[in-house]
Amino acid sequence: MRKYIKNILILTLVFGAMVSCEQERLEPELTTAEGGGTLSTYTAYTIESTDPMGSNVYGRVVFYKTTLDQTLVQISLYNTIDGLMHPALILDGPSGTGTTTSITLDNIDGSSGEFSSSKFFVITDETFYDSLGMLDAHVSIYLSTDDDTIVATGNIGTNADPVETN
Repeated sequence: MRKYIKNILILTLVFGAMVSCEQERLEPELTTAEGGGTLSTYTAYTIESTDPMGSNVYGRVVFYKTTLDQTLVQISLYNTIDGLMHPALILDGPSGTGTTTSITLDNIDGSSGEFSSSKFFVITDETFYDSLGMLDAHVSIYLSTDDDTIVATGNIGTNADPVETN
């Protein structure tokens, strides 16, 4: 009998410990962390199709300035080819003339029309955004990693007026 009482006492203690360890459900914190900030300084340029009768890939490239003086690049494209990865590059010179790669951006996922690895590509050069208006360059989007046919391109910097800026 003593053994049963001892087992019941142990079970009661274990059960009591489990009940008392129940965690309180907290409501999610929906505000940004202090210092997180928002992306409010940006410059956007148009990316146009190089073959309007074919794939007709077009969209926009947006450069954002962060509070850390980095530049975030976001590309959004329409009519990309599902299942393909479209390389995106910033090339020197105006569209159609420059062949020297300035910056290799991430690939554009043909399923979404956006970067495949994350929403933004980070340029860590702290002077890039502030010198964007003086940059002699363009963005080119290629058909695939195996085919260097340019399906869309857009001038940036001195070669084009931004479609939107603040």
